[in-house]
Amino acid sequence: MSRTTLPNRRTHETIQFEFWGQRYVVGFGRARPSGPIAEIFLNCSKSGTQAETLARDSAVLLSLALQHGVTLEEIGHALTRNADGSPGGPVGALIDLLGVST
Repeated sequence: MSRTTLPNRRTHETIQFEFWGQRYVVGFGRARPSGPIAEIFLNCSKSGTQAETLARDSAVLLSLALQHGVTLEEIGHALTRNADGSPGGPVGALIDLLGVST
């Protein structure tokens, strides 16, 4: 599977959400304005913490998976869920926020 190369200039949107008492800021981009999400940037409110490192690293892995053809639905289905179906972590919460059915 080859990686989708993103154009130098592309649309970028931002949203915010809270999970486990942390505020997250999410940026996501698309290769084409009407295309699927192709990259994700995830930062948390506590700069320099382990939570920020995990958020940023998770976003890199998500972006690479998306650029190699893995869908958000597939990623969402593979992530940990609690017994009540709620997300087990911030990446799952983000995918739910984006309205992806898992």
